[in-house]
Amino acid sequence: MTQRVAFVTGAMGGLGTAICQAYAKDGYKVVAAYHPQFDNKDEWLKEMEAAGFKGLVCVAGDVSSLEDCQKMAAEAEANAGPIDILVNNAGITRDRMFAKMDKDQWDAVISTNLTSLFNMTKQVSAKMAERGWGRIINISSVNGVKGQAGQSNYSAAKAGVIGFTKALAQELATKGVTVNAIAPGYVATKMVMAIREDILKSIVDTIPMKRLAKPEEMGALCSYLASDLAGYMTGATLNINGGLYLQ
Repeated sequence: MTQRVAFVTGAMGGLGTAICQAYAKDGYKVVAAYHPQFDNKDEWLKEMEAAGFKGLVCVAGDVSSLEDCQKMAAEAEANAGPIDILVNNAGITRDRMFAKMDKDQWDAVISTNLTSLFNMTKQVSAKMAERGWGRIINISSVNGVKGQAGQSNYSAAKAGVIGFTKALAQELATKGVTVNAIAPGYVATKMVMAIREDILKSIVDTIPMKRLAKPEEMGALCSYLASDLAGYMTGATLNINGGLYLQ
């Protein structure tokens, strides 16, 4: 069987790295998409190689730009082959109470966390349908499910991710292409672990399991959703939050 190609946006963050590693372990050709302003690409690649993950293809672009997504997809196809698995993982925060939030903070989060799904998925979904197989995995958030004060922009975008997932899943259900969302809780990435110790403890205290998620637990879920065994699951939102919020 031809080696499948997995394209991951926001690939060089903590969650993105775990997803890339999971797919590399699964034997996929991994394309790691990152923002051009990310200046640690070479260091990231060295860390990946040291961990035993070699041969990753890197493409740079801003997922909030349709033109950049077109270029990244074309570059990925030229260097790795047709994209079989897309993980829309790129995201940012611009947290502020709504009364003090400005339009730029709203627009930045909506563009990067939600409009990016249109921009990137548009490049691959029809081609997946033509080939009769594909996996689209969208990263939402527990705060997109339950809401969070100070994150009206982020919560709106991540809730939109879930609506997008459900609608597109129905459109592609007969085409061999599944579309699912993951709504993570707090994950022990470098960024989260850098939070002040007392604040981090207060967060963990609200989680019934009394711990943060391991990045590799998220990677494992992405691994399952990309597999043939997940072929009957589509339009789902998988909550993985240690019991922080139960639907």
